[in-house]
Amino acid sequence: MRPSAVRLLNILVPIKRTIDYAVKIRVNPNQTGVDTNVKHSMNPFDEIAVEEAIRLREKLKDEIKSIKVVTIGPPKAADTLRTALAMGADSGIHIEVPESAPAPEPLGVAKALKAIIEREEEKGGVDLVIMGKQAIDDDAGQTGQMLAGVMGWAQATFASKLVVDTGKKEASVTREIDGGLEEVRCKLPVVVTTDLRLNEPRYASLPNIMKAKKKPIEKISASDLGIDLTPIFETIQVTEPPKRTGGQKVGSVDELVAKLKEAGITAVKS
Repeated sequence: MRPSAVRLLNILVPIKRTIDYAVKIRVNPNQTGVDTNVKHSMNPFDEIAVEEAIRLREKLKDEIKSIKVVTIGPPKAADTLRTALAMGADSGIHIEVPESAPAPEPLGVAKALKAIIEREEEKGGVDLVIMGKQAIDDDAGQTGQMLAGVMGWAQATFASKLVVDTGKKEASVTREIDGGLEEVRCKLPVVVTTDLRLNEPRYASLPNIMKAKKKPIEKISASDLGIDLTPIFETIQVTEPPKRTGGQKVGSVDELVAKLKEAGITAVKS
């Protein structure tokens, strides 16, 4: 499965169509999920991943052979692929699912991406997967790690800096951790997940938007890959959190203690 040491690098960037970050989320009337009849756009962390792949090409120039984006979603997800192509990606793969199908879970997505990577072996393989650390709709933050696990590849998560040495077939990644920053070096192939500070995505220019319409997008289904994207977990009910009540002002400490006692809050004995 590991690419040879002599060829140029191929980058795969998985992206996701999510509810736009500026939209106020509301639960649907059936309480089975959120209302999806709103504006959608590319997951912001995935935009960062696409931008980083393009910046790598700008730095390494001809050492990057291809940048391919892939998404799983309904027919409208093709618009998200076109956005990535307008930013600078070369081609796309659309794993199309019905509009009414439930969103696949991280493990299902990882298995689908594994199947895509195996298909790409015939075309030169994949050396580097760059993807968002999480999607803003479910905030799972698991797909990248699971993909590295099922592939048996190195992984570098929460990246705030990425340097690729094509001669050594090595990636140096600065990670954001609770204690500050951590630098790891990984042999290619590797899965990298992006954090917010990695870069600021560019806006696609009008000429590039027009060019993107002519770039190839391959449409396949999960069954073509031999993958079942049916979720394992069942969502029973989704409800909005209770509305917060306003605070109260008190005139003294005694009044504060009395109010706390009325609310059933008592001091803890040491």
